[in-house]
Amino acid sequence: MTLAETIYQHSLQLPEPAAREALAFIQNLEKRYGIVPTAPKALNDTEVFLAAVAGTLGDDFPDDISDADLGVDAPREALD
Repeated sequence: MTLAETIYQHSLQLPEPAAREALAFIQNLEKRYGIVPTAPKALNDTEVFLAAVAGTLGDDFPDDISDADLGVDAPREALD
């Protein structure tokens, strides 16, 4: 594991205020050493959507839904 990965793993365990403090510290180090942060790679629409909704489902959301649980779609009328 690289040093950056180790720092990342530790940051995942921090409460939100401490994580923000750690980020501010890293940003100050970047400024001090003249490091220009690299832009994150562009995410596609699916990745952006998943990131936005990650963790928003409640604990009571069923995780064992199968095709048998889903309703049958009604046929669409022909478009003329």
